[in-house]
Amino acid sequence: MPYCSQCGNAVQSSDLYCAKCGSRQPGATAARGFAAGFSPRTASILCYLPCAGWIAAIVVLASNSFRNNRTARFHAFQGLYLFVAWLMVQWVFKPFAFFMPGPHIPIVPMVQFALLAVSVFMMVKASHEEVYSLPVLGELAERSLAEK
Repeated sequence: MPYCSQCGNAVQSSDLYCAKCGSRQPGATAARGFAAGFSPRTASILCYLPCAGWIAAIVVLASNSFRNNRTARFHAFQGLYLFVAWLMVQWVFKPFAFFMPGPHIPIVPMVQFALLAVSVFMMVKASHEEVYSLPVLGELAERSLAEK
């Protein structure tokens, strides 16, 4: 455990300043960005959050912390494509199903539930640090990874 260069108080290696005397620590480095505090595993899980995972996916793809991490970037792309699939159901199929004549089959809620189940499944796979490629979305994510 490192100690303060001025007062000798115990400090963490990531502390910029001493908690006791307030002096700047010589070996400490500042965090490089917002995503620097996330592990690749956590970032991969966050990419599959329903309705909010697209934000985490964009942060992962834009940050320098994950630029060379192929697994986190794969999960970010696949999470984005899963969100686009959800948007397609919401904005295209749901209005289309509303105007269909005849008896209404609850196909849209079933597809929404399936997409939610896929999101939870992918969060579990990402938490185990497994790269699981969904049938169509995984292929798109692989292509996106190849296009640096």
